[in-house]
Amino acid sequence: MLTQEQRESVVASLAKSHETKVQGQRPSEMFPEIEIADSYAISSMLADHWVSKGARIIGHKVGLTSKAMQASSKIDEPDYGYIFDDLLIENGAKVPFENYCVPRVEPELTFVLKEPLKGPGVGLVDVLKATDYVVPSIEIIDARVTEPRKIFDTVADNGAAAGLILGGRPMRPDEVDLRWVGAIFHRNSDIEETGIAAGVLGHPAMAIAWLANKLAPFGTTLEPGHMMLSGSFTRPVWAAKGDTLLADFGPLGTVSVQFT
Repeated sequence: MLTQEQRESVVASLAKSHETKVQGQRPSEMFPEIEIADSYAISSMLADHWVSKGARIIGHKVGLTSKAMQASSKIDEPDYGYIFDDLLIENGAKVPFENYCVPRVEPELTFVLKEPLKGPGVGLVDVLKATDYVVPSIEIIDARVTEPRKIFDTVADNGAAAGLILGGRPMRPDEVDLRWVGAIFHRNSDIEETGIAAGVLGHPAMAIAWLANKLAPFGTTLEPGHMMLSGSFTRPVWAAKGDTLLADFGPLGTVSVQFT
Protein backbone atom coordinates (compact mmCIF):
# COMPACT_ATOMS: atom_id res chain seq x y z
CA MET A 1 0.00 0.00 0.00
CA LEU A 2 1.32 3.44 -0.93
CA THR A 3 1.66 6.40 1.39
CA GLN A 4 -0.41 9.53 0.85
CA GLU A 5 2.71 11.33 -0.38
CA GLN A 6 3.38 8.61 -2.95
CA ARG A 7 -0.21 8.74 -4.16
CA GLU A 8 0.01 12.51 -4.52
CA SER A 9 3.17 12.18 -6.61
CA VAL A 10 1.33 9.84 -8.99
CA VAL A 11 -1.59 12.28 -9.25
CA ALA A 12 0.83 15.08 -10.12
CA SER A 13 2.52 12.95 -12.79
CA LEU A 14 -0.80 11.93 -14.37
CA ALA A 15 -2.13 15.49 -14.31
CA LYS A 16 1.01 16.66 -16.10
CA SER A 17 0.56 14.00 -18.80
CA HIS A 18 -3.08 15.05 -19.27
CA GLU A 19 -2.05 18.67 -19.73
CA THR A 20 1.06 18.17 -21.92
CA LYS A 21 -0.29 15.21 -23.96
CA VAL A 22 3.05 13.49 -23.40
CA GLN A 23 3.00 10.03 -21.88
CA GLY A 24 4.46 9.89 -18.40
CA GLN A 25 5.92 7.22 -16.16
CA ARG A 26 3.66 4.35 -15.19
CA PRO A 27 2.50 4.34 -11.55
CA SER A 28 3.52 0.67 -11.35
CA GLU A 29 7.00 1.65 -12.50
CA MET A 30 7.21 4.53 -10.04
CA PHE A 31 6.04 2.34 -7.17
CA PRO A 32 6.15 -1.42 -7.88
CA GLU A 33 4.41 -2.09 -4.56
CA ILE A 34 1.23 -0.34 -5.75
CA GLU A 35 -2.06 -2.17 -5.08
CA ILE A 36 -5.43 -1.88 -6.83
CA ALA A 37 -6.83 0.02 -3.82
CA ASP A 38 -4.07 2.59 -4.35
CA SER A 39 -5.05 2.93 -8.00
CA TYR A 40 -8.69 3.64 -7.21
CA ALA A 41 -7.66 6.12 -4.51
CA ILE A 42 -5.39 7.86 -7.02
CA SER A 43 -8.20 7.95 -9.60
CA SER A 44 -10.49 9.57 -7.01
CA MET A 45 -7.81 12.11 -6.06
CA LEU A 46 -7.27 12.92 -9.74
CA ALA A 47 -11.02 13.44 -10.15
CA ASP A 48 -10.98 15.84 -7.20
CA HIS A 49 -8.11 17.67 -8.88
CA TRP A 50 -10.09 18.19 -12.10
CA VAL A 51 -13.20 19.25 -10.19
CA SER A 52 -11.10 21.84 -8.36
CA LYS A 53 -10.07 23.13 -11.81
CA GLY A 54 -13.72 23.55 -12.86
CA ALA A 55 -14.66 20.19 -14.34
CA ARG A 56 -17.97 18.58 -13.40
CA ILE A 57 -18.56 14.86 -12.90
CA ILE A 58 -21.50 13.78 -15.08
CA GLY A 59 -21.25 10.01 -14.76
CA HIS A 60 -19.03 6.96 -14.63
CA LYS A 61 -17.46 4.58 -17.11
CA VAL A 62 -17.08 0.84 -16.75
CA GLY A 63 -14.25 -0.85 -18.61
CA LEU A 64 -12.88 -4.33 -19.20
CA THR A 65 -16.41 -5.74 -19.24
CA SER A 66 -15.77 -8.41 -21.88
CA LYS A 67 -13.91 -11.66 -21.29
CA ALA A 68 -11.46 -10.88 -24.07
CA MET A 69 -10.51 -7.53 -22.55
CA GLN A 70 -10.23 -9.03 -19.07
CA ALA A 71 -7.98 -11.80 -20.34
CA SER A 72 -5.72 -9.31 -22.11
CA SER A 73 -5.36 -7.36 -18.83
CA LYS A 74 -4.98 -10.50 -16.69
CA ILE A 75 -7.82 -9.53 -14.32
CA ASP A 76 -11.14 -11.18 -13.60
CA GLU A 77 -13.46 -8.20 -13.12
CA PRO A 78 -14.23 -4.84 -14.74
CA ASP A 79 -12.84 -1.49 -13.65
CA TYR A 80 -14.39 1.98 -13.46
CA GLY A 81 -13.62 5.65 -13.78
CA TYR A 82 -15.27 9.08 -13.97
CA ILE A 83 -16.87 10.98 -16.85
CA PHE A 84 -16.44 14.76 -16.82
CA ASP A 85 -18.45 17.36 -18.73
CA ASP A 86 -15.42 18.43 -20.75
CA LEU A 87 -15.13 14.92 -22.24
CA LEU A 88 -18.38 15.29 -24.23
CA ILE A 89 -17.89 15.70 -27.99
CA GLU A 90 -20.58 16.34 -30.61
CA ASN A 91 -21.47 13.50 -32.96
CA GLY A 92 -19.55 13.90 -36.22
CA ALA A 93 -17.13 16.41 -34.72
CA LYS A 94 -13.58 16.98 -35.87
CA VAL A 95 -11.11 16.80 -32.98
CA PRO A 96 -7.41 17.73 -33.06
CA PHE A 97 -5.24 14.63 -32.95
CA GLU A 98 -2.77 16.66 -30.87
CA ASN A 99 -5.31 16.66 -28.00
CA TYR A 100 -4.33 13.06 -27.27
CA CYS A 101 -1.26 10.93 -26.64
CA VAL A 102 -2.19 7.66 -28.38
CA PRO A 103 -5.96 7.69 -28.98
CA ARG A 104 -8.07 4.60 -29.54
CA VAL A 105 -11.82 4.34 -29.93
CA GLU A 106 -14.51 1.88 -28.84
CA PRO A 107 -18.25 1.48 -29.56
CA GLU A 108 -20.50 1.05 -26.56
CA LEU A 109 -23.88 1.87 -25.05
CA THR A 110 -24.40 4.72 -22.59
CA PHE A 111 -27.17 4.47 -19.99
CA VAL A 112 -28.71 7.75 -18.78
CA LEU A 113 -30.43 7.36 -15.42
CA LYS A 114 -33.78 8.80 -14.34
CA GLU A 115 -33.67 7.33 -10.83
CA PRO A 116 -30.81 6.85 -8.35
CA LEU A 117 -29.05 3.50 -8.10
CA LYS A 118 -27.25 2.45 -4.94
CA GLY A 119 -25.90 -0.96 -4.02
CA PRO A 120 -25.56 -3.49 -2.65
CA GLY A 121 -28.01 -5.85 -4.27
CA VAL A 122 -28.57 -3.96 -7.54
CA GLY A 123 -29.54 -6.31 -10.36
CA LEU A 124 -30.47 -6.23 -14.03
CA VAL A 125 -34.12 -5.28 -13.53
CA ASP A 126 -33.16 -2.50 -11.10
CA VAL A 127 -30.91 -0.94 -13.73
CA LEU A 128 -33.55 -1.13 -16.46
CA LYS A 129 -36.17 0.44 -14.18
CA ALA A 130 -33.78 3.27 -13.23
CA THR A 131 -32.74 4.00 -16.83
CA ASP A 132 -34.34 6.84 -18.77
CA TYR A 133 -32.77 5.95 -22.10
CA VAL A 134 -29.81 4.20 -23.71
CA VAL A 135 -27.81 5.87 -26.47
CA PRO A 136 -25.24 4.52 -28.97
CA SER A 137 -21.81 5.96 -28.26
CA ILE A 138 -18.14 6.05 -29.08
CA GLU A 139 -15.61 6.36 -26.28
CA ILE A 140 -12.15 7.75 -26.93
CA ILE A 141 -9.53 6.19 -24.69
CA ASP A 142 -6.00 7.49 -24.37
CA ALA A 143 -3.04 6.05 -22.45
CA ARG A 144 -1.32 8.87 -20.61
CA VAL A 145 1.40 6.47 -19.39
CA THR A 146 3.95 4.39 -21.27
CA GLU A 147 3.81 0.69 -22.06
CA PRO A 148 3.74 -1.97 -20.81
CA ARG A 149 0.73 -0.84 -18.79
CA LYS A 150 -0.71 -2.93 -15.98
CA ILE A 151 -4.23 -2.77 -14.58
CA PHE A 152 -2.92 -0.59 -11.72
CA ASP A 153 -1.84 2.01 -14.28
CA THR A 154 -5.09 2.03 -16.25
CA VAL A 155 -7.26 2.35 -13.14
CA ALA A 156 -5.12 5.17 -11.71
CA ASP A 157 -5.38 6.96 -15.07
CA ASN A 158 -9.21 7.06 -14.82
CA GLY A 159 -9.62 4.06 -17.08
CA ALA A 160 -7.90 6.01 -19.89
CA ALA A 161 -11.09 8.06 -20.41
CA ALA A 162 -10.51 10.80 -22.97
CA GLY A 163 -13.76 11.54 -24.82
CA LEU A 164 -17.40 10.54 -25.25
CA ILE A 165 -19.48 10.95 -28.40
CA LEU A 166 -23.22 10.31 -28.13
CA GLY A 167 -25.26 9.78 -31.29
CA GLY A 168 -27.63 7.57 -33.19
CA ARG A 169 -31.17 7.10 -31.87
CA PRO A 170 -31.67 7.16 -28.09
CA MET A 171 -33.98 4.36 -26.98
CA ARG A 172 -35.97 3.41 -23.92
CA PRO A 173 -34.54 0.31 -22.26
CA ASP A 174 -37.69 -1.70 -23.02
CA GLU A 175 -37.77 -0.79 -26.74
CA VAL A 176 -35.18 -3.34 -27.78
CA ASP A 177 -33.41 -6.40 -26.40
CA LEU A 178 -30.17 -4.66 -25.47
CA ARG A 179 -28.22 -7.90 -25.62
CA TRP A 180 -28.67 -7.97 -29.40
CA VAL A 181 -27.69 -4.38 -30.15
CA GLY A 182 -24.82 -4.66 -32.62
CA ALA A 183 -22.25 -2.37 -34.15
CA ILE A 184 -20.08 -2.37 -37.26
CA PHE A 185 -17.03 -0.25 -36.53
CA HIS A 186 -15.39 1.50 -39.47
CA ARG A 187 -12.08 3.30 -39.75
CA ASN A 188 -12.36 5.33 -42.93
CA SER A 189 -13.68 2.84 -45.53
CA ASP A 190 -12.54 -0.31 -43.72
CA ILE A 191 -14.53 -2.40 -41.27
CA GLU A 192 -12.22 -2.89 -38.29
CA GLU A 193 -14.48 -4.55 -35.71
CA THR A 194 -17.97 -5.98 -35.27
CA GLY A 195 -19.76 -7.08 -32.12
CA ILE A 196 -22.97 -7.28 -30.11
CA ALA A 197 -23.68 -5.84 -26.67
CA ALA A 198 -24.18 -9.27 -25.07
CA GLY A 199 -20.37 -9.37 -25.00
CA VAL A 200 -20.62 -7.00 -22.03
CA LEU A 201 -21.21 -9.31 -19.06
CA GLY A 202 -24.03 -11.07 -20.94
CA HIS A 203 -26.16 -7.91 -20.92
CA PRO A 204 -24.83 -4.30 -20.95
CA ALA A 205 -27.09 -3.33 -18.03
CA MET A 206 -25.14 -5.78 -15.88
CA ALA A 207 -22.12 -3.47 -16.15
CA ILE A 208 -24.16 -0.70 -14.52
CA ALA A 209 -25.35 -3.11 -11.82
CA TRP A 210 -21.74 -4.14 -11.17
CA LEU A 211 -20.75 -0.49 -10.82
CA ALA A 212 -23.55 0.35 -8.37
CA ASN A 213 -22.62 -2.62 -6.20
CA LYS A 214 -18.88 -1.95 -6.46
CA LEU A 215 -19.39 1.62 -5.22
CA ALA A 216 -21.73 0.64 -2.40
CA PRO A 217 -19.01 0.31 0.30
CA PHE A 218 -18.05 3.94 -0.37
CA GLY A 219 -21.63 5.20 0.04
CA THR A 220 -21.68 6.37 -3.59
CA THR A 221 -25.02 6.65 -5.40
CA LEU A 222 -25.36 6.69 -9.19
CA GLU A 223 -27.33 9.89 -9.69
CA PRO A 224 -30.35 10.67 -11.91
CA GLY A 225 -29.23 12.38 -15.10
CA HIS A 226 -25.78 10.86 -14.92
CA MET A 227 -24.35 8.94 -17.87
CA MET A 228 -23.05 5.40 -17.38
CA LEU A 229 -20.80 3.90 -20.05
CA SER A 230 -21.29 0.14 -20.04
CA GLY A 231 -18.02 -0.84 -21.73
CA SER A 232 -16.95 -1.82 -25.21
CA PHE A 233 -18.12 -4.97 -26.95
CA THR A 234 -15.27 -4.90 -29.49
CA ARG A 235 -11.55 -4.49 -29.25
CA PRO A 236 -10.36 -0.85 -29.31
CA VAL A 237 -9.37 0.58 -32.68
CA TRP A 238 -6.30 2.80 -33.09
CA ALA A 239 -6.88 6.28 -34.51
CA ALA A 240 -4.33 8.17 -36.59
CA LYS A 241 -4.32 11.77 -37.72
CA GLY A 242 -6.86 12.14 -40.54
CA ASP A 243 -8.88 9.05 -39.61
CA THR A 244 -12.68 9.03 -39.41
CA LEU A 245 -14.11 6.47 -37.00
CA LEU A 246 -17.76 5.49 -37.44
CA ALA A 247 -19.84 3.07 -35.42
CA ASP A 248 -22.90 1.84 -37.31
CA PHE A 249 -25.53 0.57 -34.85
CA GLY A 250 -27.96 -0.39 -37.65
CA PRO A 251 -31.53 0.75 -36.87
CA LEU A 252 -30.18 2.72 -33.90
CA GLY A 253 -28.13 5.00 -36.15
CA THR A 254 -24.46 5.97 -36.37
CA VAL A 255 -21.87 7.73 -34.25
CA SER A 256 -18.68 9.19 -35.68
CA VAL A 257 -15.63 11.30 -34.95
CA GLN A 258 -12.74 12.53 -37.08
CA PHE A 259 -9.17 13.17 -35.92
CA THR A 260 -7.65 16.14 -37.75
